Amino acid sequence: MSKKLTSRAEDYSKWYNELVVKADLAENSAVRGCMVIKPYGFAIWEKMQAELDKMFKETGHQNAYFPLFVPKSLFEAEEKNAEGFAKECAVVTHYRLQNDPDKPGKLRVDPEARLEEELVVRPTSEAIIWNTYRNWIQSYRDLPILINQWANVVRWEMRTRLFLRTAEFLWQEGHTAHATKAEAIEETKLMNGVYAKFVENFMAIPVIQGVKTESERFAGAEDTYCIEALMQDGKALQAGTSHFLGQNFAKAFDVKYATKEGKQDYVWATSWGVSTRLMGALIMTHSDDNGLVLPPNLAPYQVVIVPIYKNEEQFEAISKVAEEIISDLNDREISVKFDKRDTLRPGAKFAQHELQGVPLRIAIGPKDLENETVELARRDTLSKQTVILDRITIVIEDLLEEIQENLFNRALDFRNEHITNVETFDEFKEVLETKGGFISAHWDGTNETEEKIKELTKATIRCIPLDSKEEKGACVYSGKPSKVRVLFAKAY
Repeated sequence: MSKKLTSRAEDYSKWYNELVVKADLAENSAVRGCMVIKPYGFAIWEKMQAELDKMFKETGHQNAYFPLFVPKSLFEAEEKNAEGFAKECAVVTHYRLQNDPDKPGKLRVDPEARLEEELVVRPTSEAIIWNTYRNWIQSYRDLPILINQWANVVRWEMRTRLFLRTAEFLWQEGHTAHATKAEAIEETKLMNGVYAKFVENFMAIPVIQGVKTESERFAGAEDTYCIEALMQDGKALQAGTSHFLGQNFAKAFDVKYATKEGKQDYVWATSWGVSTRLMGALIMTHSDDNGLVLPPNLAPYQVVIVPIYKNEEQFEAISKVAEEIISDLNDREISVKFDKRDTLRPGAKFAQHELQGVPLRIAIGPKDLENETVELARRDTLSKQTVILDRITIVIEDLLEEIQENLFNRALDFRNEHITNVETFDEFKEVLETKGGFISAHWDGTNETEEKIKELTKATIRCIPLDSKEEKGACVYSGKPSKVRVLFAKAY
């Protein structure tokens, strides 16, 4: 903890990797590309999970759980989905190990224990879930089905980075079934809006809601809605997606229902998800060269109290005041930690809590007790103030709201300053290299142009914003007619 972080300006990628480890969020594991999420990091994820779970249930969804393994024949049933994930799949072929006769003390796969059918370790659960829904759905009375599951998935990524891209990650995936196309589309948009609300209100990250282009859609979807955020290094990050699946999976798994008129029709589907990638977004949006900066709504503890004392008598007197503050804050549902460890000096504690992004820090020493005051430090601005003890609870409550709002507005200002309209491809390339961020440009609507721009610049179309207005223009690359601007960016 003593060594300072690499600065963001010097090496943003190195700064991120160091911060994740030094702030005790996660570390690499013995399994290539997989991570260990440590208690402090998992506490943040648990808060995200709790808030999202509440929002899902408020919109009528229920939690369930489906198997980790998907029979290969089921995985293949929806061709586009299977093709889209095939290269990332981990596959189980055997079910037993045995002693290796050639290498004492070692094990080998038992060649006689080959599975009759190979099992895919789920990269996503549409296949196993829709095979299950076939047994649940007979009539319109069985619809809609509104299911979410909290789970882990495996995608065998070659280049990995903690939280942002790992071979195994945690997520939630919603899978819903509907009687009509209109209901399914409404669900898709609703859940994208839920994600936007969560990310803005709890993570303090402004997002742009939009629709993906055909080439960027989820494999097997007819439309993919998304929320896109902008990180401090000018790269975009896809923070969540919601997919209108049409009847593709219903047809692949023969999921039909009897309509009110007694006819048979295929069910309409959606799926939607966010993952521990949100942890990466949280880190990269707000943090600085001193460490994490956490929005109060997601901080494991919003306030830390650090006692400063020379003897046991002073410690006992400070502890009594600290316990009163803790009681008052708990009554207001403000989470607080009293850091009374005797293995670290106050300065080391300050450094640790600053590194870990605790929103507010209270320091109490003998002179503070005499003056009936405390020192209060803000993590977002690194400012300090002396507060009368009688007013500390009210001040903290107000400051936590102010910090949450300040972090959002700071990120919003940065995002807005980094949306640039361009008209020519030369402008496009210059902005991309010198400024970064979102580039708003006309596009002719073809896959060929989209792929060519990606090939030449590594920038992709992040989305067609939902609030886009029709605007006649010429494609930034081909010069062909265009009716709408889209957002390009380099992305994680």
